[in-house]
Amino acid sequence: MAKGTSAGGQSTEQLLAELEADGVEVVHLGIFDLDCVLRERRFRMEQARRYLLNDPTFVNVIHKWDVSDAVTAPGPFIGEAIAADPQSARPYPFEPNAAMLLADYAGPSRETSARELLRGQIDKARDKGFEITAAFEFEFILLAETPETLRAKNFDNLDLFAPDNKCWSGQSAAIHSELVAGLDAALTAGGIGVEALGMELGPGCLEATLSATTPMAAADEAALFRLYTKAFCRTRDLTASFMAQLGADSPGLSGHLHLSLCDGGGRNLFFDAAEPNTMSAAFRHFVGGVTALTPELLALPAHTVNAYRRLTPGNWAPRSATWAVQNYASAVRVVPGPEPVTRMEYRLSASDTNPYLTLAMIIAAGLHGIENETPLPASMDGGGPDETPEGVPTLPHDLFEAAERLNASETARALFGDEFIDHFVASRMHEETALRKHVSGFERARYLEAI
Repeated sequence: MAKGTSAGGQSTEQLLAELEADGVEVVHLGIFDLDCVLRERRFRMEQARRYLLNDPTFVNVIHKWDVSDAVTAPGPFIGEAIAADPQSARPYPFEPNAAMLLADYAGPSRETSARELLRGQIDKARDKGFEITAAFEFEFILLAETPETLRAKNFDNLDLFAPDNKCWSGQSAAIHSELVAGLDAALTAGGIGVEALGMELGPGCLEATLSATTPMAAADEAALFRLYTKAFCRTRDLTASFMAQLGADSPGLSGHLHLSLCDGGGRNLFFDAAEPNTMSAAFRHFVGGVTALTPELLALPAHTVNAYRRLTPGNWAPRSATWAVQNYASAVRVVPGPEPVTRMEYRLSASDTNPYLTLAMIIAAGLHGIENETPLPASMDGGGPDETPEGVPTLPHDLFEAAERLNASETARALFGDEFIDHFVASRMHEETALRKHVSGFERARYLEAI
């Protein structure tokens, strides 16, 4: 079975018949929660058919808990209708003759789903005659740690894989080629399109660039890429970290999004050879919308406390809602023509980003810019990410401020609906509160004796 075998409109019954014909014996059925953690159940094909074709339900807690399984929203907790997405089917790389299939709630909890939020924005774009091509790229750090050693060390003073690595090191690439090639093979076997994979920013660091595809497939592949990478590394006594900032001595890790807008015939609507930097009017307004709305929507692509630790001096992470042509210090990097490669890169999102929320936010903000002909602000001409141009609106400094801004945003509520915004903001306030009361050893060393 290859990814993408499910045509649009294919029913679950048709998909199951196709999987059986391809020799699939096991189905892993999963739902992503608000933090993009996959919650799944494993079925043999006979049980999967019986379950999925008889009005399946699942307890509606998945969008109501955090990464530690602590419930954050009120009940009742009941069995709620779910629906599988046939287009999400792809091979499962950790078990022979197995498939991965994504689902989500089809009842009231659909309104609080990040994946369904993205689906709504894709539908809006399509209704306006737009098609979207997107791809994510992720930096991540490998630790020479197992679950047991992490806990024995209390998650502190961790050992890095490839501590001698330099950015883009050919030597490290040769030394660790077997591991990198094995990961590449596992991802490919799982239906993840990988453009490039190799050593990156420093000790322990790798980067993967995923292939451009349709927006829902891009988000699915990004989410599954992280899951499969972490699983692959654990089977080799390594731990893959996608935390935005693992520690003070670690680089901030990115989860950048590349995106272009096309018409129904595949013509790149961001490209206009007659305009400066080949940026069409639609491209200018799209980027104008993204830069204008980022300060109030940042909680969507930066949904963890840790994400804001990356947005500090010394990291290659923008700290203002800027844009520029080919400038890696700006929040939006514009890649001009030729037409096939004309696109924008959103550089504020970190490696821990929820790709469904990031894509939904960028599509919504960009379309809002086109609809309102939002002007493009002056480009960022500075030389580094630590430089913040004058007059550019400030970004939230932490998750609490970001959630407050999102909560107060009339535009966010118009774009995404009150129900989703209320639920998501409450979940982010819970996340911020859960971490605020915990004190690190560094903080105790700094204050305990001196003050």
